[in-house]
Amino acid sequence: MIFGLLSFAAAVVAAELADDNSYGTVEIAEPADALTFARVGAGVVLVSTYEGGMVSGVSLTCALGRAISDPIEVFRTEGYKRLRALATSASPDCGIVSKAEDLAQPVDLGSRHVAAGANFPEHAGEAEVEDGPFLFAKLVDPTPPTAPVPAGEGLLDYEVELAWVPLDGLRRGQDAEWMGLILCNDYTDRGALLRHIDVWDIASAKGFTTGKSFPGFLPVGNLFVIPADYRAFAEAVELRLYVNGEERQRSHVSQAVWNFDELMNQTWQWQSRRWDHLGEAVGLLAEDDVVAARTLIMGGTPSGTAFQGISTGQQLAGVAAWVWGGWDRPVESHVMDVYIERARLEKRYLQPGDRVVIHVDRMGVIDNRVVAAP
Repeated sequence: MIFGLLSFAAAVVAAELADDNSYGTVEIAEPADALTFARVGAGVVLVSTYEGGMVSGVSLTCALGRAISDPIEVFRTEGYKRLRALATSASPDCGIVSKAEDLAQPVDLGSRHVAAGANFPEHAGEAEVEDGPFLFAKLVDPTPPTAPVPAGEGLLDYEVELAWVPLDGLRRGQDAEWMGLILCNDYTDRGALLRHIDVWDIASAKGFTTGKSFPGFLPVGNLFVIPADYRAFAEAVELRLYVNGEERQRSHVSQAVWNFDELMNQTWQWQSRRWDHLGEAVGLLAEDDVVAARTLIMGGTPSGTAFQGISTGQQLAGVAAWVWGGWDRPVESHVMDVYIERARLEKRYLQPGDRVVIHVDRMGVIDNRVVAAP
């Protein structure tokens, strides 16, 4: 069947139910393993505990005697050892406790990001992307961890991911001593993506920037983590995502095909590629040979997304529409029309009112409600 590249398995990840109490506690890494930052109001907190919906730690504004509003800036000036010492020896008067739901976006980030597709074997198997993984640009401003996500008129899908964040610009061939980590949800309008994809070469990444770069499609976690060893720390992270309390995705980052070093190696190999995005040719990087500070280097998502493939019946229905007078367009576009129409009727994608939660130990929480388009 000529649309074999689009044939996905039909099963969804077996469900595990979670409730609000499950999301309210997150294991926090010991300061020797990683520094964990949060923002409360305009100030930065060095987090020590996250239990029962409450987060406690050290106010860095208090401990350092000056206004601290950004984790990356304070790390640049104070360094790991100094901040690790503050985590355990700061004056009790500098202690702070906050509701987890009040945590803001923990760090300032850019709007051009490097993202990986088909980087987890099971997800690649679902998509039958034989030539993956691949990279694409995601061009959107990150939003806070509890920001609403617009359903739009498309097929809104979720993707839990771990992202690496350079603290300084990273040049080709340069090995970063320090790297931040943050959770993100790579929301996708599957309808827009499918209408722009190259069905004969999915790994070309055509259509991915267009389907994934709508406003509100990149909420990030409520914690920003700088590990002592970012490679080993990331490999041990277990990603988890829930929709309305039902577990949809779960996998360790170590299951990815490309680890951080290979993601960077591939970034340099892909840097000259360009894709059409709303009539503009765009690439991975704003500047050749430099990954800008505060860029998200997104590691891809595990299996279990709402998109579970285009069935043989839908493919045949699209072919029939082409045969019966639809020759003005490629046959694959008719297949996409059939899939999109049926998916909307069946409401198999996220709907207004749905709640999507990412809950990951040592990394934090993202908790979004899907809302109708304004």
